[in-house]
Formats: sequence, structure tokens, C-alpha cells
Amino acid sequence: MSNQKTTLNVQSEIGKLEAVLLHYPGAEVENMTPKNAQRALYSDILNLSIAQKEYEQLYGVLNKHSEVFEIQKLLTELLKDDVQKELLVRKICMTENAMSYFDFLMQLPAIELARVLIEGLPAKIESLTEFLKDDFYALFPLYNFYFTRDPGVAIGNNLLVCNMANKVRARESYIIDAIFSSGMFFDAKIINANNFVGDKSLPTHIEGGDVLIVNEDILLIGNGTRTSSQAIDSLIANLCTNKSGRKHIIVQQLPHSPESFIHLDMIFTLLDTNIAMVYKPLILENNPYKTVHIQIDNGKVSKISTVTNIITALKNLDVDIRPIICGGNADEWDQEREQWHSGANFLSIAPGKVMSYARNVHTLEELSKNGFEITSAWDVINDKYDLNSSGKCVITIDGSELPRGGGGARCMTMPLRRS
Repeated sequence: MSNQKTTLNVQSEIGKLEAVLLHYPGAEVENMTPKNAQRALYSDILNLSIAQKEYEQLYGVLNKHSEVFEIQKLLTELLKDDVQKELLVRKICMTENAMSYFDFLMQLPAIELARVLIEGLPAKIESLTEFLKDDFYALFPLYNFYFTRDPGVAIGNNLLVCNMANKVRARESYIIDAIFSSGMFFDAKIINANNFVGDKSLPTHIEGGDVLIVNEDILLIGNGTRTSSQAIDSLIANLCTNKSGRKHIIVQQLPHSPESFIHLDMIFTLLDTNIAMVYKPLILENNPYKTVHIQIDNGKVSKISTVTNIITALKNLDVDIRPIICGGNADEWDQEREQWHSGANFLSIAPGKVMSYARNVHTLEELSKNGFEITSAWDVINDKYDLNSSGKCVITIDGSELPRGGGGARCMTMPLRRS
């Protein structure tokens, strides 16, 4: 690992991806049974060996075109520092009621401790109470950690450490906080949503899948099961205080069910400077979910109003976006089926060059009609397709197992730098 620190800088969703944070799915994904899959926030259990083959395609393309950082490697390095190790292990043990394991964990070498903190720590059953708890783990596996999008978001040079909506994901944000706050690897200003203050009776959850950066003056934020209005207010206060000029936050309310609507990036993602992939029923049609435009002048909220939809809100701010319909224009069934399998969840690696699952054929057909060339991840990895000389394109990855975790290419990546 080089001693050169990477400076965070993300001012858009589509600028050329220069550095990205990933987590290769490992044993933690299989450390569940159908009985506890729901607690793990899965609707099904995964076949890990197939999921890893699919993930290799995402990893291979990104590794070829940007600098890839891996959570497990960074965490292992971090845990070699005794001060950082104690801070993180103590925080995890205290918040997860596992202080009786503290000394044991502190004695583990860094590489083994990093593995345990991700894959889980089986409980020692030494009392009737522990036996009757019926929990195999003292520290649960981080089943969702390959969705690195959610526990942290780079906004400009800031790193927002997210406050996860589900306890089973809280440790992800502690690990992200430790890695970025240590100053060992990255140069970033930390905004920690776990420290947001406000009305204690209201949630302050926020997750990265709900935060989209249009440009340095405009953010889109989803408000649903994973991101609360109070957290959005706190983020605005943290981002905009002492800032001169005008900023805009466009908030999109999301349904609480089905679970495929958990984040804004499951129904809306930017593909190019002027193109977005949208799930039509929630973005373009009349529905009960509000789109709210918040205007901020010189650090203070100056106006809050309702707008028709995200596309209209952006048009009012001179950002003209042409929507492409997830699942194609013709059939509502196709739209619904493909949205369920992350058909609207695209990662842009450069303007007009995006990644997505190969399974969503109607969505890909719609993109093809709109001038996108469809190519496979393997063709990019094996130099059969040159991204630098190509025009608009979709790089497809196989997706039979990965989508079962509930996310697509954008969900699986945390951009750290874009040009």
C-alpha cells in the first residue's frame, strides 16, 4: 500500500471514475440460513461461488479503469495500529453487547481480526442464558458489506459516514469511519451521521444509496425507509454552514414497500450529463410521493417547495435530463420485474459509459434504441472492447446471484474520486 494519501473528490455521478472502494463478497454472505436471511436484509440466500464469479466482472472492469481500494485490505492495515485497533474493537464490542469478547479480539493478529469483524464471530455458549438465546453469533456477519455504497458517501472532499437504518449494518459504518478518520489512507473531511443531533424521538438514518450528486450545487436525496427527513436536515446543516452562494437539495419521497424501493438509486440513476435511467411509475407518473425542492442561500434554507418530479426540478435548475425507462416503455410488467432486479441501478464509470446487470434485457434494449452500445464485462477485461475509443455504452455483468442481495452496480461501489 503506497504512502501517498488519496484525496477524496466527487462532484458528480458521471465524471470519470478515478478511485473507488469495494468489498469482495466472502464467507459472510454464506454465513446465514433461510431462517435468518430476513434479518440479514436478504429475501433469499446466495450461492457464494457464483456470486464471486459475477463480482469478478465488476471488479475486473473497475480495476482496469480506476484505482480500486478494498475494505478488507485497508481494515487489515488499520488494525496493525494498536491505538486504532483498540478504538474500533471497543466501539464494536460496546455497541453490540460483546464486551466479554474484547480481550480475545484484541489478541488476534490484524489479518484474522479483519476477517472476524467482517465474517462474524461465533458465540461461546457457556451459560443457559446464552444457550437459550438461539443466536449462533456474538458478532453477526456483515452480510451486506459488498454494497459499499451505503455506509459512506464522498460528497466533494467530505466523507459522510452514514447512520445505517438497520442494526445488522451498523458495524459497516464504524469500519468505514475508522478507515477514513484514521488519516492513514485518505484525505477527507468527515461528517458522521451517527453524531447527528435532533429530536431523539425521530430517526436520523441516512444511507448512501439515497444520495446522488448532480453537481457541486445540486444533490438528490431519497427519503424512505433508509433515510429520514431529520437526517437530511442535519446533512444540509453540516454541508452548507458557512458556504456562500446558492445550493439545491431535491428530495424524493419513496414507498416503504416493496423492498426493491429501499433507496433512490433503485428508481433513478444518472447515465450521462443529460440522461437518466428512471422507474417510470415513481418518477414520471402521478403518485402520492412528493418531490421537494430545498433552496439554500449562504448556508441557510431560504425556500422549500413541492415540484412535479425530479426531471422537472432539475429542468428548473437548467439541468435538462432525458429519461430512459427501466424495463422499456411498452410493458408495466417488464418495468416492475426489471426494477426488482436493480434494472434502474446503474454505475457510471465515465459520462455515457455505464455498468449494469445483463439480465434486464428490456432495459438494455431501451438503452440500445437510445444510442448505447451493449458490451460484456469480459470483453472489456480481455481488451476485446476499448472503452476509451467507444461512444456511449453499457458494460454488462452476469447477475443471477448478486441481485438477490438487493442491489446493482451502483450499490456495490463507493466512488472516492471522479474527474
